[in-house]
Amino acid sequence: MNLGSLCRRIAMALFVAACAAGPVVAFAVDDPSEMLPDPKQEARAEAIGAQLRCLVCQNESIEDSSAGLARDLRKVVREHVASGESNRQVIDWMVARYGNFIRLSPPVTAATLLLWGMPVLALLIGLAAAFLVFRRRPQVAPLSDAERVRLDELTRGS
Repeated sequence: MNLGSLCRRIAMALFVAACAAGPVVAFAVDDPSEMLPDPKQEARAEAIGAQLRCLVCQNESIEDSSAGLARDLRKVVREHVASGESNRQVIDWMVARYGNFIRLSPPVTAATLLLWGMPVLALLIGLAAAFLVFRRRPQVAPLSDAERVRLDELTRGS
C-alpha cells in the first residue's frame, strides 16, 4: 500500500466519522419532552441556550452539550421562557446565579479590557525597557594609537 492510498483511506475514515458524529452533536436535546410545546418559545429558549456556556464542557453552549448539567440548565431556561420572561431576564438570572463565566461572549468591561490588553501592555513595557537599556549603554572611546599597537602585539603573539 503506497502513501497516497493510505492518505485516501484515512481521509475517508475521518469523513465517515464526522458524518456519523455530526447529527449527535447538532441535537443535544435528547429528550423530546424537554422541548417546549410552543415553537416560538422553543426557538427563543434555543437562542438563549446558544449564548450560555456549558459549565462542564466549557467550550460548548448548553444547547450543544449533552452533559447532565447542561440538560438541567436547558430545563431551567425553558421554565423561565415558559413563564414569560424576556431573553434578557433569563440571561441576567443565569449571570446572577453563575457569574459572567456562563456567557459564551462575556460583556466588555474594565476587567475584560484589562485582561485582553495585558499582553499588549506587557509588550510595550518590554520594548520601552529594551530601548532604555540600549540607549543608556556606555559609549566606548576609540582606541588610541598606543593601544592599537599593543593590541596588535597581543594578537600576533597568540
